Amino acid sequence: MKGPTSDEAPGNVRLIGGEMLLWSDLSTIGGVTEWRGAALELIRRTIPGRGRVLLVGPHPRALVDDVVARAPSAAVLLRSYPDACALGARHPELEVFCGRLEVLDADEPYDLVLAMDGLLRTHSAEAPAAAWNESLGALAALVAPGGTLVLGVRNDLGVDRFIEARPADRECADDQWAPHGFDPSYPSGPEALDLGLESAGLSLRRCYAAYPDRRAPRSLLSREALAFDLPEALTFPLSARDGDRMLVADPLRLTRLVFRHRLGEELAPLWLAVATRTPPTGDRPRAVELPLGLIEEGPALYELTPGGMRRLPGGEERPIPAGRVVEEILVEACAREDVRTVRELLAELAEWIEAGGDVSAATDSLVYDGERFAAVNPPVGLAVLPGPKVVLCRILWRFAVRLLAAGHHHPWPWPLEADQLTLTLCGMAGRPCEPGDLDRARKLDAELGQPAELTEHAPTYRDLLAARDRLADQLTAALARISRLETKLSYRERELVRAKAKLRRTQRKATAYRRTLGYRLSRRLARPRKVARRVFRMLSG
Repeated sequence: MKGPTSDEAPGNVRLIGGEMLLWSDLSTIGGVTEWRGAALELIRRTIPGRGRVLLVGPHPRALVDDVVARAPSAAVLLRSYPDACALGARHPELEVFCGRLEVLDADEPYDLVLAMDGLLRTHSAEAPAAAWNESLGALAALVAPGGTLVLGVRNDLGVDRFIEARPADRECADDQWAPHGFDPSYPSGPEALDLGLESAGLSLRRCYAAYPDRRAPRSLLSREALAFDLPEALTFPLSARDGDRMLVADPLRLTRLVFRHRLGEELAPLWLAVATRTPPTGDRPRAVELPLGLIEEGPALYELTPGGMRRLPGGEERPIPAGRVVEEILVEACAREDVRTVRELLAELAEWIEAGGDVSAATDSLVYDGERFAAVNPPVGLAVLPGPKVVLCRILWRFAVRLLAAGHHHPWPWPLEADQLTLTLCGMAGRPCEPGDLDRARKLDAELGQPAELTEHAPTYRDLLAARDRLADQLTAALARISRLETKLSYRERELVRAKAKLRRTQRKATAYRRTLGYRLSRRLARPRKVARRVFRMLSG
């Protein structure tokens, strides 16, 4: 393929038409999906040992660098001229095409085509945007027979759309000059995505649901894995609160409901489809070992297997612990104000710690099956093991911080801070803690490198509305009580006025009676009798 080149562009950059000379996809507010370790592991397994690789659309720099380093021959298609020049200068051996997808005329098809950012950023402002199925057809034409296509598709009805307060169709990005949501060919669900790939001449190998959001997915779960009832130890960490987002609802609560009702694929923030083009008759497609799922836990990467999980690279397979996450049990009990359940569970947790439980565990990484506790993540080795009281205090402090940060209801309205609530919970567990133990617990949490969420995180809009309604009900009840007390007070004041008036009338009558002649005579005549009675008592005594 040949095209005009610019004098300022590196020699490996070719302009094919429809290029945007003053535009950069990597500097927009909306940004590009930040694919991390899970996506990198999946791409590494699909890169052919011999063949050509094409990246379509903007991708994170780490992903592009990894693909260029591993692929025998790689090329990139970008619509942004500044991005193409920067990428061409960074990788002189890389062939960079700048322009629209529809005008790309490749000399030979590619064995692997990566379009993990989707098809929306393959259009140009210089021409009307093509329909999604037309762009998919142009993309599928670049895949060689037996080759592989990895396509990312954002879900317009993903769970993250119900969490964010900002409108999903206007994210304040300059690349949204064309309104989204009016293309009838855009996939409305997994079935529509399957039909679109089939109509483009591709066969779906595996479709992954990416969580927790479309901006920085860290977990890929295949359709086969989502068909089963995944344990809470696996699905609970697939939702995280992001500090720079305006949240309408608690992401953890909605994500848990999604997996509980087995809607993990339908409501995934985005899908990552791996499809192949049917090879000629008699040929077999290239064998690619695709994982059931890939999950990131901090710096660690785990692969989901039929029998459990194994850490990459080279880790041993271990089963996923069964049971409910301790944090969810406590949050549910706090919502019901079931203090007895909280006290019993915390007491058993304290006994588990004293019996040698994992010192690096937390309520969001522990499961309880009704009889025993199990840590979701492998234990972290410490040079100096802290005491059981400090370990328990750290676990309960993390829970208190997360409980208050999420705005959940709890039956202890007097603790206004996480520290006060922590001391209350330690007392309920039967292991009272001092402020010094709390300081050591915070230091232990920092040493483990797993900081709890800050309490400065504002509760979500729905939690604020619920709190407002609850306070409004309490205020209404207080005003009604005040009204009843004021009515009773007014009645008592009237009764008191009447009693005082009656007392004054009685006093006036008594004063007038004392002034009468009969009263004065009776008093004087009664005085000698009293004196005689006293003398008689003295003589007889």
